[in-house]
Amino acid sequence: MNEERAKAKFNVRELTYLLDGDEKQTLLKERIMEELERDPLFKMKDVHDLTKAQARERAIEKYRSMLHHLQNESVDNFKKRMEIVSMVDPGFWTRFGVHYGLFVGALQSNATAGQLGYWFEHGALGMNKFNGCFAMTELGHGSNVPGLETTATFDEAADQFIIHTPTLTATKWWIGGAAHSATHASVFAQLIVKGKRYGTKCFVVPLRDPKNYNLLPGINIGDIGKKMGRDGIDNGWIQFTHVRIPRGYMLQKHTKVSRTGEVKEPKLQQLTYGALLQGRVAMVVDSGNTSKKALTIAIRYAAVRRQFANSRSGGVETKLLDYPIHQRRLMPLLAQTFAMLFTGSEMNLMYNNMMVRLDGAREGDKDLDEVIEALKETHSTSAGLKAFCTWNCLSTIEQCRQSCGGHGYSAYTGLAAMYQDFAVQCTWEGDNTILTLQAGRYLITSYREAAKGKKLAPGVGYLNKLNELIGKRCPAKSPEAILDYGVLLEAWQVVCANVVKAAALEFEQCLARGMDQDDAYEECSQSRLYAAKLHSYGYLFNRFADGVSKLEGNLALVMRDVCLLYGLYTIEENAGAFLQYEYFSPAQMDFIRSQVNALCKSVREQAIPLVDAFNLSDYVVNSPLGRKDGNVYVHYFNQVKESNPQGEHPYFDRLIKPLIHRNANTDEEDADDDEQAGLESDDEGDEE
Repeated sequence: MNEERAKAKFNVRELTYLLDGDEKQTLLKERIMEELERDPLFKMKDVHDLTKAQARERAIEKYRSMLHHLQNESVDNFKKRMEIVSMVDPGFWTRFGVHYGLFVGALQSNATAGQLGYWFEHGALGMNKFNGCFAMTELGHGSNVPGLETTATFDEAADQFIIHTPTLTATKWWIGGAAHSATHASVFAQLIVKGKRYGTKCFVVPLRDPKNYNLLPGINIGDIGKKMGRDGIDNGWIQFTHVRIPRGYMLQKHTKVSRTGEVKEPKLQQLTYGALLQGRVAMVVDSGNTSKKALTIAIRYAAVRRQFANSRSGGVETKLLDYPIHQRRLMPLLAQTFAMLFTGSEMNLMYNNMMVRLDGAREGDKDLDEVIEALKETHSTSAGLKAFCTWNCLSTIEQCRQSCGGHGYSAYTGLAAMYQDFAVQCTWEGDNTILTLQAGRYLITSYREAAKGKKLAPGVGYLNKLNELIGKRCPAKSPEAILDYGVLLEAWQVVCANVVKAAALEFEQCLARGMDQDDAYEECSQSRLYAAKLHSYGYLFNRFADGVSKLEGNLALVMRDVCLLYGLYTIEENAGAFLQYEYFSPAQMDFIRSQVNALCKSVREQAIPLVDAFNLSDYVVNSPLGRKDGNVYVHYFNQVKESNPQGEHPYFDRLIKPLIHRNANTDEEDADDDEQAGLESDDEGDEE
């Protein structure tokens, strides 16, 4: 490992500061990692051997520690703490986040100032006799929020809402915290006033008596049981039987219902969902962070593990990391991770700026149209990036696991549990395919608006240059000229413009055949998905290239190779589109493929310094294969022995001994029969 670190051509610490934000953030992160490692509640030695019940109990034990930090740290510092916790214990991170991220987030998004103050005074912020859950998903409905079946009917005489589960499929399902923890739920239900439906709204519904945790009248709750991962979160189901709540428990920041049943809805519905995008942005960041952890394990192990010796090595086996095919497996994933990290930072900034503008926007403001456009762009961009970043991360974990060979299958090397825990990211807060189709729908709408002369938001600004981009060919006069950021950025713009145009034309052809808009969008769903895919990959490269272009010195030289590797590798992976629209010729694609090989070798030389720059402690990595000192076999062997102490055989007397004795008795009987047969044969011989 020292040999690998000696190859560093850049200041590793400088890159760490860049990824974290600055030196202050790095020092904060290191302090938090050390505190978590010292906290007995966060010990990781036996985490792979916990049962579902033990994992849930341990998760709730950790609440006290987190509440202390929540009450004594700044918001930014606490967010950094939870970002690290998400890598250490995703199950607990989810359980804590259900209350503070989802339940409190629902209050902040949907409650009036007075309602927000009321719930905070009653313990929602400090969890004093209060634990919230987020009851949106139903057994029969997930992504289709407008189609939820739970009802909230206004009883004008009593000034109450009646929350009811009218069908089995209306049962709230997958509700984190419901099975054992939650006292209250933010329930999404169909608002019905005087027989008229007004769509899905949010209501706070008490579930349990905080004194004894008994279920309240009309509430029926159960545990949905074992899941693929994240056992620390107690997902449950909820059914409501004519549960009455005060009218004020409907969160009325946007839609308002008066004492007399008068319903007032906002003129601009788009203003109601801005805060709900935070989860998607967070998952882009989490995808980068989780990929960092997986690659730290796989790349460090590949720098230590040796397999086979060639004829010139004098019997010394070759490092996995020196095999070109292993470089091809891992180096593009390393480049992709940096692309997600750079993009995640940009998305956070974009989201925060949009929310500041959104909070200040009021109907009639002169810049309201610009705010709405920024909201639409953030909504669609975050949808596409959430989908493809979580898909990319899940694939990265699995590729890292396989690249570790047989040892990757061991629970103690960390990658199996990481895959199980992360897989849910591809379906929660919006199924990835559905989100991708939403992004594709936005692209078609943007294309049609651009065709009418409307100036689009920056993320889709290339659609304002359709006349320049459609039919354009690569201007490079030599193969090497392709390796210019400007050429690669233009390549993505040309291909994205073409695939968006193709999807939009297919949509318009469907309309021309008499389809309504919804049917037309469904008919061109494959084209929408493809357009959103290439748009998202192009966006990732754009953001990565923009960030790298601002760097200087040796760090800039190294990161330029990483960025080029990502850009060329993703072009190679999507070669069909670049050849179909003839931006690159087949000969140029051959050159791109050869350069991916060359860049894999170049980035491999800096691979250990690059993962060192992720700055994850051995505690956070939690894998003997990813130890910083490279002494993987000693740590692996010791952990296996410690977790599986040898003692008396656990089931010899009960199971194995009777089996052996049964076989032994049979053998003895067979031997006796043989002996008897032999004696009889001898007797017959004597008689003769």
